[in-house]
Amino acid sequence: MASIFTKIINGEIPSYKVAEDNNYYAFLDINPLTEGHTLVVPKKEVDYLFDLDDVTYTGFFDFVKKVSEAIEKSVKCIRLGMVVYGLDIPHAHIHLIPLKGTGNDIDFSKPKVEMTEEEFIEIATKINNEFEK
Repeated sequence: MASIFTKIINGEIPSYKVAEDNNYYAFLDINPLTEGHTLVVPKKEVDYLFDLDDVTYTGFFDFVKKVSEAIEKSVKCIRLGMVVYGLDIPHAHIHLIPLKGTGNDIDFSKPKVEMTEEEFIEIATKINNEFEK
């Protein structure tokens, strides 16, 4: 059975896409810790990040870096945090979380940021525009 991320990649579930190429996909987390919280996934469905083949793994981190640069240019933050949590969904993924400097920006137990659909679209568009430059 396809993971929820594979369904998002295939367009079966809508997402706020911020970047895509032939092998990777990035989209806003719909339950963000901070504005601009982005999930990045390889299109190849592999459960564990370290089980990716070397070419996919290296390409994945090149893509993650390009997405992170676009986020930093689009969302006010002091830097970006990266989390590889990977236990909740059986599809390798990375969280890119804009850090605002409050000290608890990366705390998955805290209440999530409430955003409107228009705010998600605006942020996704800004990040995508920077990514495409």
